[in-house]
Amino acid sequence: MPIAPLETGMKAPNFRLKDQNGREINLSDFKGKQSLVLIFYPGDLTPGCTMQLCAVRDDWSKFRANEIMVFGVNHADGESHKKFIKKYTFPFPLLIDAGKKVSARYGATKPMFKATVIKRSVVGIDKQGIIRYLKLGMPKNSEILKAMQEKK
Repeated sequence: MPIAPLETGMKAPNFRLKDQNGREINLSDFKGKQSLVLIFYPGDLTPGCTMQLCAVRDDWSKFRANEIMVFGVNHADGESHKKFIKKYTFPFPLLIDAGKKVSARYGATKPMFKATVIKRSVVGIDKQGIIRYLKLGMPKNSEILKAMQEKK
């Protein structure tokens, strides 16, 4: 059954995923407290993903100043995520979407040959759980931050 495409202004699908340390992260835990940015990316320690997540790391103070929590999301396991975090000193968690179910719910998957892969996607969710930013690819952090600030 196909999943309806997400759009800005829609309620974000709830999710429950573990981070690299096994801590469970639920979207509902942030409601009324903090905005989120989910960065769905294809692979740990790959050139494009490293560039994208390092850019967020370098702008981390801007995300924090705007009360935005960032999570990287892909299918790799906790050990892979820990290596990626350690090598590049990411100040944000990486979530494990082993079955790619959350990625699929957020429209961040695509078929490739006989597999399903995660496509690079960024989703900004406000404190009320509403999608305020949605874009494929590697948008500039300034664009993400501007969109999230305008919708507060």
